[in-house]
Amino acid sequence: MPQKEPSYWLMKSEPDAYSIDTLKNDGVTLWDGIRNYQARNFMRKMNKGDQVFFYHSNCKPPGIVGLMEVIDLNIVDPTQFDKDSKYFDPKSKPDNPRWDCVKVKYKSKSEKILSLHELKFLFNEAELLVVKKGNRLSILPVRNDIAKILLEKI
Repeated sequence: MPQKEPSYWLMKSEPDAYSIDTLKNDGVTLWDGIRNYQARNFMRKMNKGDQVFFYHSNCKPPGIVGLMEVIDLNIVDPTQFDKDSKYFDPKSKPDNPRWDCVKVKYKSKSEKILSLHELKFLFNEAELLVVKKGNRLSILPVRNDIAKILLEKI
């Protein structure tokens, strides 16, 4: 059976919350704390081996800073049950959790940031959702043709 080509995603994190350097140190991490249904549903479409562009958000300049790979799927997000976590969800129950996450591993750090400004110059919002004005989703799909261009630039 032919190997399925990996899908590509873009996942955002504020560098002071979790950075590409932290991931490089950790090697692997749970991508937890997602509390938006559309972002969660994108995560549920991921497969092992999918490639993920790591995007630093809410910083100057925001942009793509590295690459990671999805290595595990459909993990119940433990932060939803932790009353001390900012991601605690009192409506989520252990027998019926609302939130899940994936595990990712570090692949590489870009030599330089591929900034949002550069991304807006290269792509329109139909090609790459992160350049869409007002977009706040922390997980976005990336078309394979666009991913190939991004991979050349990081």
